[in-house]
Amino acid sequence: MEDERLSSTSSTDDENPSSKPSNRGDHNDHELVMSEVHLGCPPNFSGPYVSHFTFPFPPPEVKKQSVVMNVEEKLSCQMMNLDEDGDLVLPRRSKQWNNVGMTIQHSITSSIPSVGLQVWKAELVLADFLLNSMFSSSDFDGVVAVELGAGTGLLGILLARVAKTVFLTDHGEEVLKNCALNVHRNLEAFKDHATSVFVREVDCFNSWPPEVEQCHSSDERFSWTPSEVEEAEGASLLLAADVIYNDDLTDALFGTLQKLMSRGSTKVLYLALEKRYNFSLNDLDVVANGYSRFKSYLKDDTECSSLENSKSLCFVGKLIDLTDIPQYVREYDRGNDVEIWQIRYVSPSNSTS
Repeated sequence: MEDERLSSTSSTDDENPSSKPSNRGDHNDHELVMSEVHLGCPPNFSGPYVSHFTFPFPPPEVKKQSVVMNVEEKLSCQMMNLDEDGDLVLPRRSKQWNNVGMTIQHSITSSIPSVGLQVWKAELVLADFLLNSMFSSSDFDGVVAVELGAGTGLLGILLARVAKTVFLTDHGEEVLKNCALNVHRNLEAFKDHATSVFVREVDCFNSWPPEVEQCHSSDERFSWTPSEVEEAEGASLLLAADVIYNDDLTDALFGTLQKLMSRGSTKVLYLALEKRYNFSLNDLDVVANGYSRFKSYLKDDTECSSLENSKSLCFVGKLIDLTDIPQYVREYDRGNDVEIWQIRYVSPSNSTS
């Protein structure tokens, strides 16, 4: 059925961003790259494209089981679900939502500094994870969240349905303008939730905190105020998708995470990535660019707790089993090279808590 699939429609828009990409001095700055997620784009189409998403609730894979239980079975189940005070723990009811719609403007190709103009597979995998969490629990209700490398803003806009505040951050005028346009396109979806959504610039190569302005002018629409930086540092949830593809960028990202996650409240990061393989002359083998560098920053609980005498904090990473996450976004192929990691920045003594 149509309402069980991601549907795509294109439109012409006079608000398309026109600024040039922000070059970082990399010798590949002018190389064009293309995501394999085209979302119904017609052949030979160039320029920004507008896709309309419809996410079904529940997803087609989730089958509601009809189980008839007699009185004895019900009483037995209730007796088995008591908290430490002996009170009955009732099962959490799933949210009864209608289908979620979203409109996203994105590019079909871009230069490497402007890859945030495109929709990437890891972004959609993390969208599946968020949708599943939002549908089945209240874990993200009322949170303050920061997305690093937000790109089109798809994830943050989705999260805005339940969050209190969402900061969508990226680097480069063109990417930020497109992200802000997508927020404007989807205001109706979360205005009833009184969610605050900010599009702000974060350059991981300049680490954290970002430069601040006491008040915003028309030329500083993506700059931060001191109160916004303080609120972002108090966030409990961080998101990042498809930001692992270059060793220098990975180093810069973890430099930012180290400072951001050590300030304010305790934070958890959900990071989605796609392993991309290329032949390496140094290794004389096919390797996933950036993946080994990314893994070098992570420890498991045992490794971190073994550093008990160390005063340094650890990035503790846990790989999420994607087989437990239904695919809400229908028209993309997950494949075997996408991963979602839950990452905490903790002291060795707290690594297993």
